[in-house]
Amino acid sequence: MIKILMFVVGLSVFCRWALGKWPWEYLRPAPTRSQALFRARRLLNVSERADHSEIREAHRRLSAMAHPDKGGSKAQMQELNAARDLLLDELPHEVEEPPQ
Repeated sequence: MIKILMFVVGLSVFCRWALGKWPWEYLRPAPTRSQALFRARRLLNVSERADHSEIREAHRRLSAMAHPDKGGSKAQMQELNAARDLLLDELPHEVEEPPQ
């Protein structure tokens, strides 16, 4: 019994080292779009009714702190950019007035 337990622990640690995830993380269901939108809004700290300008302003404000040149990390910037893009994709596109 101890040998089996040690084997499972060793296999788990190897999986984490080689693949970057624990084995049980592969068993989680993929997040739904509504969950992703909720997390994006929470990350950018905007409401459900936020428009294009509010989302862009929140992204600018947070990216000024999370940018790698300002002491943040590349992963933080990628997460902020993904959240901004997801929220902007959910909004109806801005209609530009034709020049007169």
